[in-house]
Amino acid sequence: MGLDYKNKYVKILTGIVQHYNPSKYWRMREFVISENSGKVLNKVIKYWYLYRIKKMDAFNNASMGTNIGFGARFESVPKFPHGLNGIIVSPYATIGKNAYIFQQVTIGDDGINKYNAPVIGDNVTLYAGCKIVGKCHIGNNAKIVANAVVSFDVPENAIVVCERPKVKIKQ
Repeated sequence: MGLDYKNKYVKILTGIVQHYNPSKYWRMREFVISENSGKVLNKVIKYWYLYRIKKMDAFNNASMGTNIGFGARFESVPKFPHGLNGIIVSPYATIGKNAYIFQQVTIGDDGINKYNAPVIGDNVTLYAGCKIVGKCHIGNNAKIVANAVVSFDVPENAIVVCERPKVKIKQ
């Protein structure tokens, strides 16, 4: 016998247990970052949303190894074609519109100064396993290939590729 997912009590329970709902998550995140905090009710809602976002982030971190930094600025909801598995985003990073972020991507500050985080332009594609570290700017329409490590500025419409691996034989 399975669960009846149309039952309202089952819906409530699955909503509590299943912490991450992408549409709710990004809607709450947008509300919290917006400047509509003038009314007392908005402040109460904002704190409730902060609590829920933190709970979802903790669940994602524990279950999928994902950490989307709360302070990270997204101009629009990024697309995750392969889910959230292993994606790490610095809380100080800025990501433009229509970003595609594949699995195991790291977008991080340089570890020296927390404000030295990447600024990523619009329509950028970050393929699996790439690392963008430090204070660098990724131009619009750029593509960073799988497993590339970028710590420098990338111009618009560029493709960053890794060098061909070299085989060295021990003497």
